Amino acid sequence: MNWEPWTGCYKISDGCTNCYFYGPHAKRYGQNNVEKTDKFDWPIRRNAKGEYNIKGNKILATCFATDFFLPEADEWRKEVWAMIRERTDIDFLILTKRIDRFLVSLPEDWGGGYDNVNIGCTVENQAKADERLPLFLSYPIKRRFIACAPLLEAIDLTPYLDGVEHVTVGGETGRDARECDYDWVLDIREQCVKADVTFWFKNTGSLFKYDGAVQKINPYKQTGMAKELGINILNGKRLF
Repeated sequence: MNWEPWTGCYKISDGCTNCYFYGPHAKRYGQNNVEKTDKFDWPIRRNAKGEYNIKGNKILATCFATDFFLPEADEWRKEVWAMIRERTDIDFLILTKRIDRFLVSLPEDWGGGYDNVNIGCTVENQAKADERLPLFLSYPIKRRFIACAPLLEAIDLTPYLDGVEHVTVGGETGRDARECDYDWVLDIREQCVKADVTFWFKNTGSLFKYDGAVQKINPYKQTGMAKELGINILNGKRLF
């Protein structure tokens, strides 16, 4: 399940160039105005019986089509934190390229983090890993994951895996997608094995280099092909 309390975004780094949601060939291209959606309060909405519309024991991917830490959402984020605090029966996954803004609008009772919040930091290349991940690890967060997506080159995550629960890797999707090399994926997987961190190869991307040859993969087959390679290390972890 996905929850998008606001919509709209804009580029911040190389990984945004062909964004599946706001990139040059997406339906929402040019939608840079950040606005609340009609699902802003979705997690705390109740039905006529007074029950939550969203039942507990769910994983709710939050702001995966925008960015949770956009400056335009600083005031709204205070309300969102309150909803997250209320719904302790839901695991919220928050993914961001703006980890440098993590401390902005942080709730006063955050402490070392909420038990039901997973914060994910996106990195697409080594430069962004070296820039974002030291900050990511310096913040008070109980549950952390790294998303190498879109993976644009080989990345060494080794210095940054202590304290991280999980790593997701995925290629870039779209007609202008850049190549994702399977050797890069396997290298990150090996880093996770050594660090005892779970690993998920989410999708191949549209241009997938495998066994020395670059293949063009249909968007609807990218997730399935990644799964068929059988390299995931999940140890019972639920995926989003």
